[in-house]
Amino acid sequence: MRSRNLALVFVFALAALAFGPAPALANDPFEALLRKLQPNRLPEGFASANGRLESEQVEIATKIPGRIAEVLVKEGQLVEQGQVLARMDVSEMQAQLRGAEALERRAHQAKALAEAVIAQRESERKLAEQEMERVETLHGKGYATTESFDQRRSVLNVSQAALNASKASLNDSIAAIDASRADIARIQSNLDDMELKAPRRGRIEYKLAQAGEVLGAGSRVLTLIDLTDVYMTVFVPSSVATKLAYDDDARLILDAIPEYVIPAKVSFIASEAQFTPKTVETKEEREKLMFRVKLTLPPDLLRKYESQVKTGVRGVGYLRTDLVKTWPDFLAVKLPQ
Repeated sequence: MRSRNLALVFVFALAALAFGPAPALANDPFEALLRKLQPNRLPEGFASANGRLESEQVEIATKIPGRIAEVLVKEGQLVEQGQVLARMDVSEMQAQLRGAEALERRAHQAKALAEAVIAQRESERKLAEQEMERVETLHGKGYATTESFDQRRSVLNVSQAALNASKASLNDSIAAIDASRADIARIQSNLDDMELKAPRRGRIEYKLAQAGEVLGAGSRVLTLIDLTDVYMTVFVPSSVATKLAYDDDARLILDAIPEYVIPAKVSFIASEAQFTPKTVETKEEREKLMFRVKLTLPPDLLRKYESQVKTGVRGVGYLRTDLVKTWPDFLAVKLPQ
């Protein structure tokens, strides 16, 4: 009889775990057993959801087509912002740069020549103007013929036209200098872009191209993980999502290191409901509309443990839906020393 009673107690305890707690009774004999069988049961005001660590990825790609000269990093290597990761063959681009610089020098020479011609034309026009004035005075007194007056006036008009042409030539040479400088700046920009640099601090995840490969514009060479933006994405029902706010505290426990409790912050709450991923939970739960929530790790914590940070690790995210509640002891922050 005693064995039968113990079996009934055990079955009843399992049923309570499966279907939720029964109404509290004074001196409930099963309360101690429930706590023993489920020591880390979440108290009221808290929620949990499965997820995995993710991070923002940056694709390091070519801007213009060309051949990869060298790749300077390896997979798993930590790189700093602005560090050169790969270089492309720049021999053709350097030849274009030398050609543009030669055109700039030619434009400067054309400008100098145009300025000299302008000085000559101005002198000729001034002489023609002076002669015109003298002939005009003599013509007014009857000492010069009308033909000579017309000739001097024609010479003055020709010298003025020549001066205008030389000034136009000077403007052309100045425009040629500006165009060659713009071409040089464009080529120099392309040369700079042929050094692929890290846009931010992170870790190289994939090396997608090798030295000697010819790539088109926009081809990926490396994939960089941003170690300053690591988060866990979880899906929670509306009853939980509506009680969350940005920057709320959260906790993460990873399957690989369940002995540690990692602090996090709510950094994103979906504004519209969506289905949970098909690879998670049961069919019935997939049919429920859920809200996506991001739990982001603090940047200072990531920097301290960046050598140990790995994305793709699965775990559980814990959320506090009642700010008055205090985190239970088993969710107190505990980090590796």
